[in-house]
Amino acid sequence: MRDTGAKVPITFACGVYDRMQALFTGEVQAEGIDLNFINIDAPRIIFDRMSGKQEFDVAEMSSSEYITRLSAGQCPFVALPVFPSRAFRHGFIAINARSGIRSPKDLEGKRIGVPLYTMTAAIWIRGHLEHDYGVDLSNVHWVEGSINSATSHGQPTVLPMLRDVPITRNQSGKSLSQLIDAGAIDTIIGTSLPVSMRHNPDIVRLFPDFRETEKEYYRRTRHFPIMHCIVIRRSTYEAHPFIAASLYRAFCESKQVAIKHMRYIANPRYMLPWMHDDLDEIDAVFGGDPFPYGVEAGRHNFEAFMQYMVEHGIIRAALPVDDLFADVGNSGLK
Repeated sequence: MRDTGAKVPITFACGVYDRMQALFTGEVQAEGIDLNFINIDAPRIIFDRMSGKQEFDVAEMSSSEYITRLSAGQCPFVALPVFPSRAFRHGFIAINARSGIRSPKDLEGKRIGVPLYTMTAAIWIRGHLEHDYGVDLSNVHWVEGSINSATSHGQPTVLPMLRDVPITRNQSGKSLSQLIDAGAIDTIIGTSLPVSMRHNPDIVRLFPDFRETEKEYYRRTRHFPIMHCIVIRRSTYEAHPFIAASLYRAFCESKQVAIKHMRYIANPRYMLPWMHDDLDEIDAVFGGDPFPYGVEAGRHNFEAFMQYMVEHGIIRAALPVDDLFADVGNSGLK
């Protein structure tokens, strides 16, 4: 049983998203925990520091990196069914039209830039292309590197792939954006768009009407792709197992505070001129809360995601979704 005296000091690294802001300000507090919220707005930095050196007690984490480690039996973390980042990815496929790409099938056999082949966003995009559009990616050559700088995508600690994939590290001294601008690669997928789109009219999105494409995808599949989860350092969790349920309740409460603030449209909280219309659309498409937490809220998502990970040679077999997460009790929160 937990000591009900002094609070347990916990470091937590995450971006200050709207759904996390009440925790950052202290408006919401986790019972029994003295939370030191460390704001890092670059998720890659958090992942690298957590995976490489386990620098924090709790942190935002790439779903693919967590699942890969858990599948390999080399995971020093336990996860909470809290999903601070979800993102549709159809709008993050940039093409150079001079390469003759007019439809998804035209990506076959091309040179495609990607920050990291095993990153969550890239797995989802490949899953979309293969399963929804019948794209055969087996003869694609992948070029890994940062999209808008001539560097690698952080310093990830990535486990070896389970099968050979034709991947070249970009050591050209140019960014992927510069490479697609020059026609050295044909496409870029990932978490951002190449800045060369601003001056080169041939560099465009594969799905120009991506918002409608993504809404149709959601209506058909019910997937709003989960990018990140929250992980606890296993040694911290084993020393203080109560923190899983306490943190989960606090994350849920913080999200509800954000939703309440977002819906006060008399004085819009965000610089979105038609936010009232966006809120109507959220209600129509998602039923009110597009960021639900909890195992059941993530089950369908992770079943598909792990299927893609197996198909791409990242994990050997899908894990039971329930085995991904710590027990947070029957709180009824989401």
